[in-house]
Amino acid sequence: MTSLVRPDPGERPDLIAGAAVQDADSLAGRGKLRTYLGIAPGVGKTYAMLRDARARRRAGAETVVAQWERHGRPGTAAQLDDLEVLPARTVTYRDASFAELDVRAVLGRRPQLALVDELAHANLPGERHAQRWQDIDDLLASGIDVYTTLNVANIESLGQAVSRITGVRPAVPVPDAFVRSGEVKLVDLTPSALRHRLAQGLVVPGDQVDTALANYFRFANLAALRELAQLWLNESVPDPVMAYAAAHGIREQVRASVIMVGLAGSPADEWLIRYAARLAALSDARLQAVYVRAMDNLDQPPAERLEQDRRLLGELGGTLLEVRASDPASGLIQAARQVGACQLVIGSRRRSHWSRLLSGSTVADQVLRAAGDLPVQVVNVGRPG
Repeated sequence: MTSLVRPDPGERPDLIAGAAVQDADSLAGRGKLRTYLGIAPGVGKTYAMLRDARARRRAGAETVVAQWERHGRPGTAAQLDDLEVLPARTVTYRDASFAELDVRAVLGRRPQLALVDELAHANLPGERHAQRWQDIDDLLASGIDVYTTLNVANIESLGQAVSRITGVRPAVPVPDAFVRSGEVKLVDLTPSALRHRLAQGLVVPGDQVDTALANYFRFANLAALRELAQLWLNESVPDPVMAYAAAHGIREQVRASVIMVGLAGSPADEWLIRYAARLAALSDARLQAVYVRAMDNLDQPPAERLEQDRRLLGELGGTLLEVRASDPASGLIQAARQVGACQLVIGSRRRSHWSRLLSGSTVADQVLRAAGDLPVQVVNVGRPG
């Protein structure tokens, strides 16, 4: 379910969202996720999250604030009001102290609803998980509902486009599939209204206002981010980035050189990713990996392996896209065409002639037959097992 949330008058001076991409959410005992999505900092995501949580608490739900970012905004802080706030866990790293989400404390408290601000957050080295969204997944798995916040720039599939639009390096990514696994509420604020808030010193400190208005918070940037958010939320749009580029006649973006590598969720993924990254570097192309999941949702994706792949891709400047298809070959080809890939790299294991006769064609064989004019490079990754 997708809905529109506007900041409360007291605070402001003025796909497929919500579609279940994994049936685990429908299983008894799993908590429900709600993400408050904004085009940029300052639109009122945390405020809306706290306000809605207070309403749910008044309706009888046991609610705790597990983590919230203190941005020095009095209106937002006031929304804590009668909510129970769990102490943050202090983590020391390189002689500095950081306040982090205390997952164990939340699990021990076992509320019906936990509020966790800033879904896009990289945990410190040595933590149980590399990213906060994985911590939240643990809470959901234990049956706790979670409200959280996110900016458009942190949606994995939109990160590179936002970086090109704003000129800012890609933000910490959160997988599209995780965000779409719950309800998404767009906290909508027009670019002019957000810039007005900024000018009043309600978003960043006064000495940073002029710089912010002239850079990330330029009207054109905010308008583009708002449009991307709306496209991403529109389940009838298969590729929001290409739809945005086509609508604005941005040919360079549509034709950007992309090396796509198909992953199988196996140890061979690492070698394939590094190989594709070298190709991308040589051709000044963007690296994009894809993993194809079954349309019937009966497969069990190798979560640990894919998370390792995601981390490696992040180190090499690439991203991971998960798609659904009736079969791996068609999913790989469709994904490559949608991003405008100049080459699709896939792995294939050596098999004997008799093995081929007994078990039929491989995914590589199927891709090569159906690829048409799409350049495909099949890389030998050894023998099965």
